[in-house]
Amino acid sequence: MGARIVIDTLGGDNGAQVCVEGAVEGLKKHPGVSVILTGKKKELDKLLSKYEYDKNRLTVIDCTEEITCHDAPVEAVKKKKDSSLVVGLNQIKEGKADALVSAGSSGAVLAGASFIVGRAKGVKRTPLAPLLPTAKTPSLLIDCGANVDAKPEVLVQFAQMGSIYMQNVMGIKNPTVAIVNIGTEEEKGNALVKSTYPLLKECKSINFIGSIESREIPAGKADVILTEAFVGNVILKLYEGLSKMLLEEIKGAMKSTVVSKAGALLIKRSLKKTLSRFDASNKGGAPMLGLKGLVVKVHGNAKKNEIASAIEQCNRFVKKDVSGKIIRGLEAQNEEQSK
Repeated sequence: MGARIVIDTLGGDNGAQVCVEGAVEGLKKHPGVSVILTGKKKELDKLLSKYEYDKNRLTVIDCTEEITCHDAPVEAVKKKKDSSLVVGLNQIKEGKADALVSAGSSGAVLAGASFIVGRAKGVKRTPLAPLLPTAKTPSLLIDCGANVDAKPEVLVQFAQMGSIYMQNVMGIKNPTVAIVNIGTEEEKGNALVKSTYPLLKECKSINFIGSIESREIPAGKADVILTEAFVGNVILKLYEGLSKMLLEEIKGAMKSTVVSKAGALLIKRSLKKTLSRFDASNKGGAPMLGLKGLVVKVHGNAKKNEIASAIEQCNRFVKKDVSGKIIRGLEAQNEEQSK
């Protein structure tokens, strides 16, 4: 049995069209998955009429309200109860869906997920944790936008959750954990890093290897990149911007002369495979870890391939019971440390 996934079709930069296209593609690729589209039913029905898909596996829920980036997140979640986001989150709360994907307001998604879906027992804070492409296997960046003022004990739990995620979803045995710092020496860092470092060293349930400088992240030095949300978001945005710039520069260079065009044809297949590793849209979105259900935030300008990738991501997450494993893992780790 596949996952039941809600797609919030309002709030993203590219409208409902990309959500519908991504949903149809996701249904074709994953036969067991079912999709619920929340948004303006009249518009969605019109868009869906252009495609062939299994109508038994796709449902549309009509919503009369929309939360935009101009709304105050918490207030919007509380007042706009018939918005596509709130309706979708309630599907998870009521047990009618397993996951939600949204390209809408990050603040509203975070607030709604916390208020409506709720944190799992024992979870202090719920971080956003995207996968970053590296020279080796992808690394998990945790947190990238949910907890700007996290405390040391919260970061330690993030490290625990990230380790459980990488072990169960990515299949990495004993994943390494490193905290983002301005140097590798233990005495370096701001107050938060200096306070967190010794707690990480003492945590027996993680494979802590010390500090990591931002320039070492692309080399894949650690499997879990630990930081609070302000620094994490800066790393993520710089990573995405630099990757996009480099991809455009490489493509431009390949088309610049007759010789380079000929060379590009010879290496087209291998080059395309390599470049696709650095395309963020192929990785799905950033899941919020530690919730009672799964909420995935994709980019505001997400296109159909990112929506389809997020569907695959949600299906894998649900089938492997990652949320349950995180909850049970934290309980076991806390019991071990209390002995």
